[in-house]
Amino acid sequence: MTKAYIVGEITVHNPEAYALYGQKVPATIAQYGGKYLVRGGTSTQLEGKAQGTRRVVIEFASRAAAETWYHSPEYQAILPLRQNNSEGHLVLFDGYDG
Repeated sequence: MTKAYIVGEITVHNPEAYALYGQKVPATIAQYGGKYLVRGGTSTQLEGKAQGTRRVVIEFASRAAAETWYHSPEYQAILPLRQNNSEGHLVLFDGYDG
């Protein structure tokens, strides 16, 4: 089974309200077998233009697991906290089994 990754580039506009999302989301990720590989931290743009100021990479055992997490009632209940207080992009990638 190929692992899958959700990559996000986010710019937070309301840090206080976004903080509640940041507190609640890790439990939903863990519940569906995911784990953070990157959550914020320092980044250096080597090429092109960044789509946000905050980076997130989440690993799941499979594409199905990642999609199940994203569409889960637990995540959908807190998703508006992110969407209403930030702007960004999320992409789901299949891993490389090379």
